[in-house]
Amino acid sequence: MSSFAEGIQKNHMPSSQHPQLNRSPILPTPTPRSAPAATRLILLVVIVVLTGIGAGLGGMLLALLLHGIQHLAYGYSLDKIISPETFLMGVSAASNHRRVLVLGLCGLLAGVGWWALYRFARPLVGIKQALEGEVPLMPPVATVSHVLLQISTVALGSPLGREVAPRELGALVGGWLSHAAGLEREQRRMIVACGAGAGLAAVYNVPLGRAIFVLEVLLVTFNWPAAIMALATSAIAASVAWIGLGAESQYVVARFPLSASLIVWSLATSPLFGLAAYGFARLSAAARHKAARGWRLPVLALINFLVIGCLAIWLPQLLGNGKGPAQLGFSSVLTIGMAGMLLLCKVAITTSTLRAGAEGGLLTPGLSNGALMAVVLGGIWSLAWPGVPMGAYAVIGAAAFLASSMSMPLTAIVLITEFTRIDHDFLVPIVLAVAGSFGTSQLCARWARCSSKK
Repeated sequence: MSSFAEGIQKNHMPSSQHPQLNRSPILPTPTPRSAPAATRLILLVVIVVLTGIGAGLGGMLLALLLHGIQHLAYGYSLDKIISPETFLMGVSAASNHRRVLVLGLCGLLAGVGWWALYRFARPLVGIKQALEGEVPLMPPVATVSHVLLQISTVALGSPLGREVAPRELGALVGGWLSHAAGLEREQRRMIVACGAGAGLAAVYNVPLGRAIFVLEVLLVTFNWPAAIMALATSAIAASVAWIGLGAESQYVVARFPLSASLIVWSLATSPLFGLAAYGFARLSAAARHKAARGWRLPVLALINFLVIGCLAIWLPQLLGNGKGPAQLGFSSVLTIGMAGMLLLCKVAITTSTLRAGAEGGLLTPGLSNGALMAVVLGGIWSLAWPGVPMGAYAVIGAAAFLASSMSMPLTAIVLITEFTRIDHDFLVPIVLAVAGSFGTSQLCARWARCSSKK
């Protein structure tokens, strides 16, 4: 047990530096009492369990809050709130003026809410920032306010993802628990990262994918102590969230047969997904870097969401984080023209929303973009080599785009598998597409770095 406890504190690669708009004062860490290795290990196990429970409860409550706000805003029944098509069906059934009105409310909430948060609250500490240096504590009031703003705006129709909110709440829980227990700095880093992953595992019911995310993206390490902690917290959080959300999959996907056409398509189109994902990542990063602040934030946010509300008169599928369009793609009900139109509009409103100063994630939007792009490319491919359902292309494209847009190939493969519960054999074209896409995006990034140095 002694070697295991000591191994927790070793073999870590620091995560890459990310610029932050604000800095938060670092509270002193309590000096842990000298104790045997067995006692330290027991304390660590207790913190891991409590972090998983806390992140699970937080993620469950956030998901229920999201569904409740959607119901009140668009007036549809809550008897099947877990159904992947419910929000899209509710938005589609709502009147045109109600869509515009709700998006106007969303713009007011986003603009005034984030303006007030940046103006009056303590400086925010992001997850990346909390994992670096001396592991600063995330301020509870400011962080919870930030989380609630994200969930509320996504529920009202913001095109950004909801995944950052449960990540931040889980990281907040893990950070304060590990600080109160007086854990060492590296142990605290692990708990914060595991809390972030556990929050997502709870919301999306993807314990393995979130554990891989912690190791691949947040901690950038695959040592055994980190893996055990990540797996434990994610599994605990997911099982706790079943109390209120059930053990449902995020998307309903039929069984798709494998074929030579599908495998060749995965190889042939994978570089296109890599190029598109790289462009989307650059575009969204630039929009975030130039996000509105000060008096411009409430003004641009209101204008942006009113425009989205007007677009939703003709395209109600645009509202929300992209789960609806992705499900339509997986269900093989989109035409090439509709998929192309939704893709262009989704990219435009996602970047404009970031530019207007609203906050949220890009996981579900990226997944949706990949599914829509795959329907377009798959439809064209089928003209020459028919026989593959559009949904099969959509699942593969979603994984390829997500892997490259968020630089997480292993996580994307596992996430798509857990999201859709696709057959095991379908991993072959998914892995081929992810490999080609991610390799292309990395080549683009390297070329851009070399060009900037000249």
